Amino acid sequence: MESRSLASAYSFEHAIRSTTTNQQGSVNSPPPQPSTSRLQSSLKERPFCVKQFVKEAATKPHKETVLYLAYGSNLANEKFRKDRKVNPLSQINVQVPSLRLVFDLPGIPYSEPCFANTARRDPYHDPPQYATTKTSEKTALLGDASRQKREKSWTKGLIGVVYEVTPQDYAHIIATEGGGSGYQDILVDCHPFVSSDPNDPVPSEPILPPFKAHTLFAPAVPEDGSPPKRGHRVRPDPDFSQPSARYLKLITDGAAECKLPYEYQGYLLSLHPFTITSTRQRIGQYAFLAVWMPLVLLVFTVSRLFADKNGIVPKWIAKLVNSIFEAAWASYDYVFKPTFGEGERTVGDDDGSDNEDIVENDRKLRRAAPDAEVEKGVL
Repeated sequence: MESRSLASAYSFEHAIRSTTTNQQGSVNSPPPQPSTSRLQSSLKERPFCVKQFVKEAATKPHKETVLYLAYGSNLANEKFRKDRKVNPLSQINVQVPSLRLVFDLPGIPYSEPCFANTARRDPYHDPPQYATTKTSEKTALLGDASRQKREKSWTKGLIGVVYEVTPQDYAHIIATEGGGSGYQDILVDCHPFVSSDPNDPVPSEPILPPFKAHTLFAPAVPEDGSPPKRGHRVRPDPDFSQPSARYLKLITDGAAECKLPYEYQGYLLSLHPFTITSTRQRIGQYAFLAVWMPLVLLVFTVSRLFADKNGIVPKWIAKLVNSIFEAAWASYDYVFKPTFGEGERTVGDDDGSDNEDIVENDRKLRRAAPDAEVEKGVL
């Protein structure tokens, strides 16, 4: 889908920037929690038309602030405050039972295979959510016991932070998360926690009543449930692809800064990053970037040139980005993967074995990963 590809392009551009810059800065003290009256007034709100909101925020005064739900890299102070220059008026940690965290925004194979997104959650029919759920004949024989040792399950919905921001700041967030075409705005029920102590467990069902918050949503399939256009499967496969160690570190660092529940932080830390394990894969990475990086950089340049003053890009840009990403992934499926090997998932990390070398390698990657800003890049 065009919107998802554009969101991915912004994500990957920021990944490129993170390899050449390493910003350091002090962590700001968190702002106070939103007022009770502001939370109650949110129950009357409606979703925004993204492009219209961005345009009006620059020209028309808004009386009300925006409650914005963040769950990925925007949890991190370095990303949200320093890079995006957004200083929230207030913030509060929340549980969102209607959504779940997935990694299904396509990136670039061998480097940044996927980025974080949310998906609708059905607490009664969704299977237990693992960091990976891809199975094979071998895992069917071995069972999932060893996998549970390595990867914790999470069945309690999305955990995130709701920031109270100005309309102008929310318009800026939208413009830098896909040029106004990468996501749609949705309202979701957010439940505050009874206690702010991160040691307390996350309840299976929220206890406190909800308020409404806006978040940016890039569905894998249209809201009506129809299959993706052109008959393509969702890329990448959220039950198979793994994000990079650098990207996971950004999310886990942000979760720690926001003092999200330790139970949820433990789940995030259990997610395994994609790791290159062979020289053949490394050659494939260099070859893939040599072929596709010029076109990706061209997309960024064209997007900047044709975006309007509010950061909104025209529809033909979205179609161009979609075509390039589809072609890149097709070349991976039919040329690069058969030739150079796996570029979405660590080899040996899907066989159900309790491979201590993999676990230890994950720990080393997390410690060594640079402080990078990689999700939903800024043009």
